[in-house]
Amino acid sequence: MSTLFDPVKIGRLELPNRLFMAPMTRSRVPGEGEPGDLVAEYYAQRASAGLIITEGVQPSVRGQGYIDTPGLHSAGQVRAWRRVTDAVHERGGHIFAQLMHAGRIGHPSLYPDGGLPVGPSPIASGQSMFDGEKMVPHPVPREMDADDIARATEEFVSAARNAIEAGFDGVEVHGANGYLIHQFLADGSNRRTDGYGGGAEERSRFAVEVVDAVADAIGADRTGLRISPGVTFNGISESDPLEQYLALLDGLAHRTDLAYLHLTESGTAAHTERIRERWSGTFVLNTASRLDLDTPAAAVEKGRADAVAVATAWISNPDLVERVRSGGPYQEGDRATFYGGGRRGYTDYAALGA
Repeated sequence: MSTLFDPVKIGRLELPNRLFMAPMTRSRVPGEGEPGDLVAEYYAQRASAGLIITEGVQPSVRGQGYIDTPGLHSAGQVRAWRRVTDAVHERGGHIFAQLMHAGRIGHPSLYPDGGLPVGPSPIASGQSMFDGEKMVPHPVPREMDADDIARATEEFVSAARNAIEAGFDGVEVHGANGYLIHQFLADGSNRRTDGYGGGAEERSRFAVEVVDAVADAIGADRTGLRISPGVTFNGISESDPLEQYLALLDGLAHRTDLAYLHLTESGTAAHTERIRERWSGTFVLNTASRLDLDTPAAAVEKGRADAVAVATAWISNPDLVERVRSGGPYQEGDRATFYGGGRRGYTDYAALGA
């Protein structure tokens, strides 16, 4: 029986524990998408995580979905991220960049040309975005043609190469939570009738092609994939999540050499078990717990996952591994400071004994 504190192999990495830091948007990168010293401090404080997976990082200008989020598509962004990865590595940590193309979860105000966001089909999310002053509805996206799909795939590849240049240990391809890859997977947002839509296998094609292209570019052992079967975030809907994700895993049957598959448990535990059984590679589970660390610990101990990714608890507990090891206490986070702002609610949470 494994525990959270046993080492685990992820791709080419030997990690010291199985308690990972899940990706969390924090909206503290204004301007040109270049993370600053505060971001470096934030991630370095949490270097005791078995693996840090960063907030979603846009692979292109059109891939941005929120204000004040970082990118990995310019030389300046690569240099800025190098300071972050160096800070984490100096503390003995390991860090993957999550590559997130938002797709239809965007707005013309985010793009210099004022153009529309893109998606698999011209179907709006029904949700809204904060533009810095007010909430604005997501528009109907422009349907991607074959050239757009090829371009988006290459953007993921280019950003993955940039991540390695910036010192990241690998990347996580974001195929979850209603963003572009998930929009292709979900039949509520993908009504295409070409080779990228129509059935579960066809809807999986874009995800498989992106993962293949990224893995070929930087190595499968430095490439992870995140999925969230059954999630309804960002207006997403799936009529049969289990069928869809088993089809996706069939399409990835040749890629069990990936660093990991990361599943956010939004649907039923039974669906998680079926997917876990089908995937023979390393399996990372996010049970969406907040400060209830018993559930993630039990997931590892019972063999439901090789490692667990925890989100919110890391915000207010930068030394979460030590707190779990000692049985707490845990600090509650200030939700008013989760998105945007400066040091308060970001780097000012104290470690045990501080």
